Amino acid sequence: MFFNKQHTRIRYIFLFVIIILILVIIKVFYTEVISYNKLKDLSDNLYSRRLPIMADRGKIVDRNGKVLATNITTTSLVLIPRQITDKEKVAKRLSKILGSSYEDMIKHVNKNTSIERVHPEGRGLSYEIANKIEEENFDGVYLVKESKRYYPYKNLLSHTLGYVGIDNQGLSGLELMYDEYLKGEDGSIKYFSDGKGNRLKMAEVYESATEGITIGLTIDLELQKVVENELDNIVSKYEPDNALIIVQDPNNGEILAMGSRPDFDPNNYKNYDEKTINRNLPIWMTYEPGSTFKIITLASSLEEKTIDLFKDTFSDSGSVNVEGATLHCWKHGGHGMQTYLQVVENSCNPGFVSMGLKLGTERLMNYLDKFGFGEKTGIDLNGEGSGILFKPSNMGPVETATTAFGQGISVTPIQQITAVSAAVNGGYLYTPYVVKSMMDSGSKTLLDYNEKTLKRKVISDESSSLVRFTLESVVANGTGRNAYIENYRVGGKTGTAQKVVDGRYSASSYILSFIGFMPADNPKVVVYVAIDNAHNVTQYGGTASAPVAKNVLTAATDILNIKPSKEGMPKEYNYLDKRYVYVPDVTGFLLEEAKKSLKGFKLEFSGSGDKVVYQSPEAGTYVEEGSTIMLMLK
Repeated sequence: MFFNKQHTRIRYIFLFVIIILILVIIKVFYTEVISYNKLKDLSDNLYSRRLPIMADRGKIVDRNGKVLATNITTTSLVLIPRQITDKEKVAKRLSKILGSSYEDMIKHVNKNTSIERVHPEGRGLSYEIANKIEEENFDGVYLVKESKRYYPYKNLLSHTLGYVGIDNQGLSGLELMYDEYLKGEDGSIKYFSDGKGNRLKMAEVYESATEGITIGLTIDLELQKVVENELDNIVSKYEPDNALIIVQDPNNGEILAMGSRPDFDPNNYKNYDEKTINRNLPIWMTYEPGSTFKIITLASSLEEKTIDLFKDTFSDSGSVNVEGATLHCWKHGGHGMQTYLQVVENSCNPGFVSMGLKLGTERLMNYLDKFGFGEKTGIDLNGEGSGILFKPSNMGPVETATTAFGQGISVTPIQQITAVSAAVNGGYLYTPYVVKSMMDSGSKTLLDYNEKTLKRKVISDESSSLVRFTLESVVANGTGRNAYIENYRVGGKTGTAQKVVDGRYSASSYILSFIGFMPADNPKVVVYVAIDNAHNVTQYGGTASAPVAKNVLTAATDILNIKPSKEGMPKEYNYLDKRYVYVPDVTGFLLEEAKKSLKGFKLEFSGSGDKVVYQSPEAGTYVEEGSTIMLMLK
């Protein structure tokens, strides 16, 4: 009995010892294998110190590789408090050099930490100040190189690019959205010290910083410069509350240029108020679109075949009554009897009320949903708005009527240009985007590449073709004539929207807009211009915004290599317009015959003889009346 009890105790003791041994083995394995790196780092940190080297942020470049955001090298002050012997002397001298208070500096030099970064007065030091600190040769006082974000074109594309904080962290725009890719990986200079913090004479270890990813945009710098210049002209000429321009490729959703006023210089963003630096108006602002929205009503009506542009007519008396509400045309007395093509050319509100009521609430709102209104487009920028639409269940004939001509609802500029792009590109609604590629800054290896994203087919090719034809006619014969470009095919639509002030429509404050595209038969570029509360100008989109869009489109012909065409609609002139006339072909003519054909032009000759062998400008183009024609004779 006694023997059995003793035997059992021995077994328990033996089992306990075995368990202890297993736990010891597991602990040793965990320490030597799994936790080795962590423990080694802790050990190293007891006698090693690291002076930080901030990584360069990745560059941001345009579609052609031109740099929009880069870095410059600056110097910053770092202290090792334990190595500073005469703390008062160092604090007094540094505070004097930096122009900071002695009280703040003495706190820095007495800080109970291995490394103290002097912030913010010790960041981004000038060469002169850094040189003065270096000449002092204080123990424990170090100058380290730091990377600072730099925008070479200052205000250009400021809201889209965004800005970074003093620690090189993205705070808005693309800098914020893509911060994890742009920020890179910091490096350091590692040195060794004794227990008191004194530097040991051992080799330093340099750990290089890794630059962030380079981000390539869809933006074209040259086109962006044109947009910025036009925005400056708008501000100078019209003194608006704000203004914006967006340029988009309708065939894939790429944003080619985008800007607004007021803007800011991201190199000095602290000099601006929060509203200015954080509101990217082309994607954030919401407002009643006015007549540019009529393009969507037109496209929907053509797709549903509720109107025939050429056969159906509408009589405009200047207003229309819908369930007791009187809705007016911009032209007092109206336009009289019109085809629906002329309704669009004249931007006749009662005519569009008729279109909207023919469609009906359900179909009209269904198309607004298909074209992407009432929801975010999904553009790769932060701060996008979604606009406001009526709920179909709360709509009656009056709400349907006003929606048809762009009143009573709100949209964002990016929604508007994206929807119109779909209306003219064959009916394809694409997601707009500004980031095209991401590339490893060191190896130049392409890491990612954005391609167009088709959301849905909205209308048929046939309907889209009719929309293009109609909008080309608006520019040639209607309210958009100020956007007409000789020898190019331009389509577009004006917009004049009353602003709501204190719950009422203002009689003096408008948003003047124009949306245009070219070539009208096969669009390569769409431009949207909106001017909020312009002064010193007649309050019509065709007067203020259409000429701006014309300037941008004209520049785009060279930048995007858009060729002239002899097949566009001739312009219907009024007495205020400069007149352009067709140049006939006189090559092969005898000189006297050529003079008769070119009556009204100024003629200059080169060569000798009585037969024309070459002419400039070439035949089939349009030039201003009275222009000079050069003839080469043989």
